[in-house]
Amino acid sequence: MNFQFQSSLGFQIKTFSVGQLQCNCSLVWDPESMEAIVVDPGDEALRIQKEIVDLGLKVRHIVHTHAHFDHVSAAREVHQFTKAPLLLHPDDKYLWENVAMQGQFFRIHVDPLPPWSENLEHEKALQIGKYRMKTLFTPGHTPGSCCFSMNEILFSGDTLFQGSVGRTDLWGGDFRQISSSIKDRLYTLDTDTTVICGHGANTQIGIEAKQNAFVKK
Repeated sequence: MNFQFQSSLGFQIKTFSVGQLQCNCSLVWDPESMEAIVVDPGDEALRIQKEIVDLGLKVRHIVHTHAHFDHVSAAREVHQFTKAPLLLHPDDKYLWENVAMQGQFFRIHVDPLPPWSENLEHEKALQIGKYRMKTLFTPGHTPGSCCFSMNEILFSGDTLFQGSVGRTDLWGGDFRQISSSIKDRLYTLDTDTTVICGHGANTQIGIEAKQNAFVKK
């Protein structure tokens, strides 16, 4: 996965896959102010830093859809490089503080993380220039899973995939919760909303609401 595009409202997005598990990391920015948000710095910190420099971005927030190691492993380095705050929902505290243990489970070395800077919560808004990203609390894949909405774009992390949903057999997963989060929070969005998933290809809310084999509207 590697693409860059401009939304209908004018903000820009670049998404690229990082790490052995190919987490989709996204950079979102206002092309006028060049203020940016990093979504899920999962690995390959030097690559993420290079993208930030090459695009000329001023990172204001580093957000995490959840604290599984493949979505947070580069958080320390990106934070040190940009000085931007790290944001996480506090219900994923156990996962964040035990990220090295998670990596061992998959036989991947992961360094411990510093404390995050700010808590995410439902409907918390993050500003970059004239654009606003809104947090949607969507527990189920993990206790603190969140998605991020920007008008016709949704960053779904590992809550919703093309034709699938996030695993609930890992630490803190709950299929009832993820089903409720998808039906009550994500499927209420506009059907034309583009979903940038935590792994794999993009999809649309309307397609998933009708065709997703795991959770239909």
